[in-house]
Amino acid sequence: MVDVGLLIIRLVVGLTFAAHGTQKLFGWFGGHGLKGTGGWFESIGMKPGVAMALMAGLSELIGGLLFAAGVGTWVGAVLIIGTMLVAIVKVHGPNGYWATQNGYEYNLTLIAVALGVALIGPGAYTLF
Repeated sequence: MVDVGLLIIRLVVGLTFAAHGTQKLFGWFGGHGLKGTGGWFESIGMKPGVAMALMAGLSELIGGLLFAAGVGTWVGAVLIIGTMLVAIVKVHGPNGYWATQNGYEYNLTLIAVALGVALIGPGAYTLF
C-alpha cells in the first residue's frame, strides 16, 4: 500500500506542477502565457520578466513530469522545491504563514511533500 500511496502523491503533486508550468509557458488552463506571466514577474521585481517566467514554467513543467513519473525524482523535487522557495521569498513570505492571508503555508507543504518523497524514494510504480 505504501507504493500506491507514493504513486497517488507523485501523480497529484507532479501533474499539478506540470499544469502550472503550462499556464506560464503556453497560457493553458487559464494561464497568462510567457508574456502575461513575465509582465507580472516584472511587477514584483523579477527581471527580465519573460526570461524568469520561462525558467519558472520550465522548472514546474519538467520538475512536475519527472516527479509524477518517478524518474529522476530528486531532480523533480529540487525543481519543485526551488520554485516554491522563490514563491515564498518573492510573494508569500511577507504575508505570514497562513494561506488565508496569501501566506506561505501551501508552498511549505509542497516543499515538505517533494522533499519527503525524494527522501523515501518514488516507490515501486514508476514509468521506467
